[in-house]
Amino acid sequence: MAVLSEPLQDVITLKNYIDGEWVESKGIYHDIVNPATQRVLANVPTSTKDEVLAAVEAAKRAFPEWRKVPPVTRARYLFRFRELLEEHFEELSRIQTMEHGKTIDESRGETRRGIENVEVATGIPSLMMGYNLEDIAMGIDEYLIRQPLGVFAVIPPYNFPFMIPLWFAPYAVATGNCVVIKPSPQVPVSQVKIAELIDEAGFPPGVWNIVHGGEEAASILLEHPDIVGVTFVGSTKVGRIIYRKCGETGKRVIAQCGAKNFLVVMPDANLKATMAALMTSFFGNTGQRCLSGTNLVVIGDERFYKKCADMVVDVTSRVRVGYGMDESIQMGPMQSITGKQRVLGYIEKGIQEGAALRVDGRKATITGDYPDTCFVNPTIFEDVSPDMAIAKEEIFGPVMSIMRAKDLDAAIGLIHENPYGNGASIFTSDGKAAREFKYRVKAGNIGINIGVVAPMAFFPFSGMKDSFFGVLHGQGQEAIRFFTESKVLIERWF
Repeated sequence: MAVLSEPLQDVITLKNYIDGEWVESKGIYHDIVNPATQRVLANVPTSTKDEVLAAVEAAKRAFPEWRKVPPVTRARYLFRFRELLEEHFEELSRIQTMEHGKTIDESRGETRRGIENVEVATGIPSLMMGYNLEDIAMGIDEYLIRQPLGVFAVIPPYNFPFMIPLWFAPYAVATGNCVVIKPSPQVPVSQVKIAELIDEAGFPPGVWNIVHGGEEAASILLEHPDIVGVTFVGSTKVGRIIYRKCGETGKRVIAQCGAKNFLVVMPDANLKATMAALMTSFFGNTGQRCLSGTNLVVIGDERFYKKCADMVVDVTSRVRVGYGMDESIQMGPMQSITGKQRVLGYIEKGIQEGAALRVDGRKATITGDYPDTCFVNPTIFEDVSPDMAIAKEEIFGPVMSIMRAKDLDAAIGLIHENPYGNGASIFTSDGKAAREFKYRVKAGNIGINIGVVAPMAFFPFSGMKDSFFGVLHGQGQEAIRFFTESKVLIERWF
């Protein structure tokens, strides 16, 4: 087999990036391991309390001067940052594959989506504009201007180590705020590489800070009086805690949380095109995606159901699993052994609850000579009822549950019985059914013949029910509103 190009050859010791300097932590270190090869890539610290506080203090010091920088000048820093991201595009993508396990094509897609958010944020001179009206009364004018607030904390998950912080941080600094990013302790290398490029782009010290750590570091940021807002992406359980804590301390918050996404196939769907979309949705990123398909709902008679289910099984059985650096691989490993064990536990639970295991992924079939430590193959259950754990709970792995519904009303009912509301899709050639679906379904991101309903950077990443806590979402114009306060001026001169 050809030697794969890996940008991380030697084990690196990661540092915090505080006030424009790389600072060695005094905390305890642990290994970052490539989930496909099990090779140690880096050592990452659990930062001390003083180190987290130092990052916040650096951002607080930098804020008064950074907010005075004209928006057009702040945009130029982001333009330089964007150019550097493009120059290092392939290296950044390969690092994601090494630390997370996703395929190289998936990593390239993640890198592109991250860069697109930087591109949108460079439009800040227009995006941050307010509005005004002369003569609201005789001789009185009124204006609305948007002003930055201070220091924001960014707490991202492990499943998109490069992209998700870029849903937030570029908009925060573009609007004149400063940020402290606490990367996931499972996949911190991508954010360190981003900070290196921020440093090269010449951002003033303290504007963009990275501090490593886990739950304790996150708690310090959540409770710190100088943190004015928090962005979080992760589980609903943790999201509820963060939402509550931010409410108690008066911080604004975006908490984008768990999901259980339904994909509905109508009898008039183009099945050939639908199969490709289903594979990407259910098994892309090894199912570790808040927009992954989890429940496949088939509407139609027995003949159509069998045809659809058999096609899904056939295509799934040909998914190539292995190290994602190989261009031919379609699905990589779970990010961690803990994640794999969670998925295996749900498979066992599905069997115990009486679902029919149509495709068994417990014994991984791997392309290439790699340990099976984190690998699990795509798995499909049939005869799944909505009261089963595999139908209700977020598995966050490559497990498909096939359900049946007699008509569109019944399918929408299944979606609404579930507490989550992140994404839902329908596959159909019927415009009336598609309109009914998008009009009625309570989910933040709706797809019509789309498997992964991931919004572009100039639209918000939405969510409803237990999938989102807050008012404004990440990305686009909603991010601009989140990171600024609207100040109203009423003016009269004698």
